[in-house]
Amino acid sequence: MSSKQEIENILEQAQQAFAAIEKLGISKRVALMRTVADEIEALGAELITTAQDESHLPEGRLVGEKGRTIFQWRSYADALERGDSLSVSIDTANAERTPPKPDIRKTSVGLGPVTVFGASNFPFAFSTAGGDTASAIAAGCPVIVKAHPGHPKTSQIMADAITRAVEKSNYPSGTFSHVFCETYEEAQLLVSHPIVKAVGFTGSNKGGMALVEVANRRPDPIPVYAEMGSINPVFLMPGKLKASAAELAKQYVGSLTLGVGQFCTNPGLAIGVQGPELDQFIEAFQEEILKAVPAPMLNGGIAKSYLANREKLLGQSGVDTAAVASAEAAEGCGAATVAVALGVDFLINDALQEEVFGPFALIVKCKDADELLAVTEKVHGQLTATLLATNEDLAAHSELLAVIQNKCGRIIFNNFPTGVEVCKSMHHGGPFPSSSNVQFTSVGSDSIKRFVRPISFQNWPDAFLPVELQNSNPLGIWRTVNNELTKGEIS
Repeated sequence: MSSKQEIENILEQAQQAFAAIEKLGISKRVALMRTVADEIEALGAELITTAQDESHLPEGRLVGEKGRTIFQWRSYADALERGDSLSVSIDTANAERTPPKPDIRKTSVGLGPVTVFGASNFPFAFSTAGGDTASAIAAGCPVIVKAHPGHPKTSQIMADAITRAVEKSNYPSGTFSHVFCETYEEAQLLVSHPIVKAVGFTGSNKGGMALVEVANRRPDPIPVYAEMGSINPVFLMPGKLKASAAELAKQYVGSLTLGVGQFCTNPGLAIGVQGPELDQFIEAFQEEILKAVPAPMLNGGIAKSYLANREKLLGQSGVDTAAVASAEAAEGCGAATVAVALGVDFLINDALQEEVFGPFALIVKCKDADELLAVTEKVHGQLTATLLATNEDLAAHSELLAVIQNKCGRIIFNNFPTGVEVCKSMHHGGPFPSSSNVQFTSVGSDSIKRFVRPISFQNWPDAFLPVELQNSNPLGIWRTVNNELTKGEIS
């Protein structure tokens, strides 16, 4: 475990590393990231078996998640090599203009040391070696990871792999650090300390907002990029339900119970208009829930919270329990559950929007299209929103679509939100309270932009400019030069 003094020493080393990383240059940073990926790839069965023991996740899921983690490091390295996160823009001088136009060139540089809080539900891809760590390193920022207590041994194995890569790449030791915190004060220091310039977090709303508050109380407030979960509403349109209610219910329950519902993109809310189509869907949904087999959750604490939060929501006025997978699920297991409420009750009770982290769904029955719109306007900010609809449904609900787009970071058509593709076009973030900053994503290479800041150089000698701004374009990256995207040199 790390003491406050040890954390102080680690932060000082990170500050020293920050200056050194900038001097090492982008090409060497790309090589470091690829070496990290190689080190993770070389990890053997111990990583998987350790993670199984600590998280109760199955082998197949963990093997896939390991591959995703490796891909993140390599794809973010590729993006850095292309210059995507640098956002280079150059406007050359024009002495003939009145007044004369100066030469101005803009790039992006790292913010400084970054603290990353590991997540519980993805011990590889969103934890010690996850996307926050990879994107911060890509930005040129040293990283201090606070290990998640739910999988300490797994976290240490991943930390050791990154440390080996740092050493092999001849990077300063402060480039990456891994700490265990015994107290809230120690964890708080990782946000409040003046050396730390940004924070990455994936977890609960309570935990994320606590970090945001600490960061905002600093003399120099810093960004906390907190992804805080979501109930990811699914909108059930009548035309689509009429065509395939039973099949949609089966697919929905498959998404709801995937990973025992322990995804931030779990579809925990369904909204539709009363009628025979919705009734048919609910009946099929109940049947599928009853077939679901309760499975162990990540740990005992999460299983206990699932039961408590589920019972709290089921105890709300107007909420009826429709189906539970097993009333006698073994201790530590999460039994899939679906409940039903009317739109009028949803409109007057914000408690019906509280996340139940696990395989739980609430179906809201609206009396008509007007109430459907009112319910949608009431929905809090979300990571995702899904429409199960025909093209005719979309055409008939243009006003509803406009409201939905203002509520989420990713809008899905005739699919389900579980499964977040790692690509440049992905936006994994959303309006508050799903995340603390709607403008940024925590998945995909654009996540690097969270940890950089723009800087412009005016009338600088070419030889003293950062390499990405020099006339010859030695990195061979795409740059916007005089409002044209090009890889060419500047004459």
